[in-house]
Amino acid sequence: MYPEEQWDLYKYTPTFSALFGLFALFPDWVGLSLWNLVNALVLLFAVYRLPHLRDVEKGLVLVIVLVELLTSIQNAQSNGLIAGLLVMSFALLEDKKYLWATLCILFSAFIKLFGIVGFALFLFYPKKGKLALYTALWTFILFLIPLLFVSYEQYTRLFQSYWNMLSHDHSSSHGYSVMGWLNSWFTLEVNKNLVVLAGVLLFLLPLIRYREYQNYTFRYLALCSVLIWIVIFNHKAESPTFIIAMTGVALWFVAAKKDTLTSILFACAFVLTTLSPTDIFPRYLREEFVIPYALKGFPCIMVWVKVVYDMVVLRKDLLAERAHPEHSPLQTAES
Repeated sequence: MYPEEQWDLYKYTPTFSALFGLFALFPDWVGLSLWNLVNALVLLFAVYRLPHLRDVEKGLVLVIVLVELLTSIQNAQSNGLIAGLLVMSFALLEDKKYLWATLCILFSAFIKLFGIVGFALFLFYPKKGKLALYTALWTFILFLIPLLFVSYEQYTRLFQSYWNMLSHDHSSSHGYSVMGWLNSWFTLEVNKNLVVLAGVLLFLLPLIRYREYQNYTFRYLALCSVLIWIVIFNHKAESPTFIIAMTGVALWFVAAKKDTLTSILFACAFVLTTLSPTDIFPRYLREEFVIPYALKGFPCIMVWVKVVYDMVVLRKDLLAERAHPEHSPLQTAES
């Protein structure tokens, strides 16, 4: 009815809409506050649930992502929640709580479809049959939730509309993604599906090292890779989305051995990705360089390449030594 005002698309599943609608039961200021609080607390608890990191390192992760989290919260978006669910799923998998780990990954996918990439983490853990069973169980439950609120016919129409939107969501937008980087730096109009396919192949490349699945360092880096990948290969990636990618960057950095390359990559990510949209960053540089050349996403792309490389080589000195060896990520965790 108002095409000029309706410039964006609603890209959430009916299941998420049904659950998110519970916040509408409250006055707007209460519902919004509760929604933003959920996004922040899930990420907070997820980071502190991670094994083999000292509390000071977990605190540093939260400090690093704080500005990005505020950006997401100020836009009332769900990206903090998605980041938290994916990190929580990893922590639960490490703790062999497969039922709840599966729910976290599936719920992230029922919020926004790219959360499905988190299922790659299942490759590293035993009892694949149980994981598949739990996935089927939670899919069935989450799929049926909207039927508590709408009829079957209306639900069918909602899902048809949702899938129709996803299938046609390939506009000229490139976002702060690999596609945006290729277009702004090299004026390349590469088929987005081909870019994503290349990204999938690079993402899967380290996973051929199946003997390393028993290595906690390898699994930890895979989590970082997942968090960054789902943003940099999303052609609709915008500034509030980068809380997910910067969570991956922060987790990688706090555990990494602090050599020159690691420090440079992190500094670029923190300045260009996190600080460039803020008032701290010079407006002229932001408008003339950062935005036109997709510089918000570029450091995350470089960090992801480094993470993939680290997974391929997996040197014994890859992550920093811990003050307490029994908590070192270099140890092989029991699978």
